[in-house]
Amino acid sequence: MEKLDGVIARSKAGRDKGELFIILRTENGYAFIANGDRRKVDRPKKKKLKHLQLTGYMCEFVSGKLAASGKVTNQELRKALAEYTDK
Repeated sequence: MEKLDGVIARSKAGRDKGELFIILRTENGYAFIANGDRRKVDRPKKKKLKHLQLTGYMCEFVSGKLAASGKVTNQELRKALAEYTDK
């Protein structure tokens, strides 16, 4: 499986359907996602990969920070998602 940390994805199912998230990590067919707003970094949502639509856009800043320290802030996630939606 390819490295998905830092990829922006849209939820395809559940009560958060249609919302954008950033994948923080993956394991065993699940992604741990957060958006810094309704879903914070300290309590990421565990969601099956098949319930996510990958946008194909990787936020290099978030990806690099996750690789280096394993931590990212809610503010950084909100900023990355805002930059993506402004495109």
